[in-house]
Amino acid sequence: MDRRGEKRRRVRRPVAVTSLLALGLAGAIAGVNTLAPQIAAARRPADASAVSAGATGPADASDSPSASAATSAAAPAATAASPEVSADPSGGDGGPAARSVTVPTAGSGHQGEKATLYRGDGSTDTAPAGTETDRVGALFGGAVKAGNHDCTASVIHSDTKDLVLTAAHCVSDTAGLRFAPGYRDGKAPYGSWQVSAVFTTDGWREDGDVDEDFAILRIAPLGGRSIEDVVGGNPLGLDATGTAKVRLYGYPDGSEAPILCTNDTTRKNSTQRRIDCPSFPGGTSGGPWIDTSDGQVIGVIGGYQQGGDTDDTSYSATFGKTVGDLYRKALAAAG
Repeated sequence: MDRRGEKRRRVRRPVAVTSLLALGLAGAIAGVNTLAPQIAAARRPADASAVSAGATGPADASDSPSASAATSAAAPAATAASPEVSADPSGGDGGPAARSVTVPTAGSGHQGEKATLYRGDGSTDTAPAGTETDRVGALFGGAVKAGNHDCTASVIHSDTKDLVLTAAHCVSDTAGLRFAPGYRDGKAPYGSWQVSAVFTTDGWREDGDVDEDFAILRIAPLGGRSIEDVVGGNPLGLDATGTAKVRLYGYPDGSEAPILCTNDTTRKNSTQRRIDCPSFPGGTSGGPWIDTSDGQVIGVIGGYQQGGDTDDTSYSATFGKTVGDLYRKALAAAG
């Protein structure tokens, strides 16, 4: 059976990659899905440690974030139209060009976005450009160009404004790893961003634990700005119900635009969530599961069989205490 993770070239093949990085983190989230210490996790907690450039050792619990839920999902205010940047404005090396490039800001004036995004008929189509869609992007193991992306990731809200969420089986180190939010048709309208650190759990790093198939990436500034200041970020959601309705995004290997499906999730078991959405093949791993009720990211394509052995059913490790701890430690590592 052809698992999605087996199509990941250049960028990492995780299950049994002993050099996979590790760390931990978490932050403030709205409503019932908070990152409070008293949350009971369905999965066992996992200590994580940073292993990538710029990451430091774990900090104590006093470093946990306190951002308000009201601002966590808000996109930056719309700005006047800016010239589109090249697919790789930094030249791929994060050098001087990365500090001088003009990076346009994602706006909120996309016409008809909500009506399209909230269509919950379980069908799959090209995702329309929009505030939420533009926070989702493709991961590249080298130059940002057509046909060169391997996985999917999305910006999550944090106090540091520089965190991206994906599947652990998509990443093993930062070498040449770049993220292009809003990528479409060979172009990166919001720039090509260098990944400076990768955070995964000990359970994934040591055993390839499918219940911990998630990773948080730190993104280096571009043009003097943080990635969340440019496209906004969705809050991380913990302990969502097993039957939540989500919008599922991903970048198929053979496509130069993101796809989108909205449908209800079910539980495969206590540690894995599943959704029936057609035509999510290799390349969609790491794609976010965004709860339609509150905009929180409650999963990523991965987990069981690295996302599933059929294109029409996708899986995610259940988000609970373990991913919350990872998020908190990623924040602490920035200090």
